[in-house]
Amino acid sequence: MGNGGFKMTHPNLDGQTKSQLKVLNEISTLSEKIGIEFWLRGGWAIDFLLGKITRPHDDIDIITWIKNRERLEYELLKVGYELTPVKEEFRSRQSDFRKDHVEITFGYITYTEDGNLIMNGLPVWKWRSDSLLPQSFMLQGISAHILHPKQLLEEKEVYEQIGRTPRLKDAESKKILRRIISKY
Repeated sequence: MGNGGFKMTHPNLDGQTKSQLKVLNEISTLSEKIGIEFWLRGGWAIDFLLGKITRPHDDIDIITWIKNRERLEYELLKVGYELTPVKEEFRSRQSDFRKDHVEITFGYITYTEDGNLIMNGLPVWKWRSDSLLPQSFMLQGISAHILHPKQLLEEKEVYEQIGRTPRLKDAESKKILRRIISKY
């Protein structure tokens, strides 16, 4: 294997994709070792849902509980990840890392006092109660939890509603997510 324990079966993997898969494998292994659950979101979540790589990705987006933040940051720094600056308005809800030219964002979730699942520090954005799928998905020998496809689709739609410039990859992701949801 020689690729950090995962097998490369997709014939068209570029260097960035291989680096991202290596990082995903490291994060999956580390998270399991220290007992921290995480869920993928964004493009990698869709790829894990489908069981295949659909396109190159700019970064890796991961969700975990806010209670895991300090331990996760400590453990990632210990194994060579670089903590990168986050805009002030996002600091309560995310940490950004880089390793081997791979950008990774950890978003932090929590429950409100009345039981709603939210991004930490962003109570106006209530997530679906079924957002955190309990089962793992496999891709290239890597196991990961992912956010529910309905949550992924709602995120894409919320971004447009708040003024994010629509991107071609988002339109394609929404089509794929609607197809996946129709089978759920």
